[in-house]
Amino acid sequence: MVEYKSNKGRNFKNQNKNKMINKISFAILSLSIFAFAVPVFAATAPSATQIACVGSAVNVRETALSAGISAYSQPISAAYSARAVALKAAYSQPAGNGVIKGAVQTAWQNFRTATKAAGSTWRSARNSAWSQFKTSAKACKAPGVSNDGANAGLENAGQ
Repeated sequence: MVEYKSNKGRNFKNQNKNKMINKISFAILSLSIFAFAVPVFAATAPSATQIACVGSAVNVRETALSAGISAYSQPISAAYSARAVALKAAYSQPAGNGVIKGAVQTAWQNFRTATKAAGSTWRSARNSAWSQFKTSAKACKAPGVSNDGANAGLENAGQ
């Protein structure tokens, strides 16, 4: 049998053999992954008690998040009101640019401090609510129940 050589000195017959081996290896690997993955998708249906348990955990989480966002929004609203009053007072001073500039900087610094504190309170409440939810939902041991824990990133981030 005549063997043909490429410019690089490789044997064409061996190249075809290697391609076939790669295809067979890929097919075997794919089938073995499929064989192990099928039982994962064949989960049993959750009971009504397990579903109710997850529903209860969601309800507790949502109540805690609602309270947390209220605790966040009230100081934020107060910070905006205080900033408006302080800026109005700053720009009504006849003393000159240096006094106005200092008053404006103070108004913005106080605003920043208040919003940071409110944001910290919100993030703490949010993280606590989601952490408690994950613990409670896991304790329900409800296979296949879609919990919305993957949506935690959609929550308001706070300041």
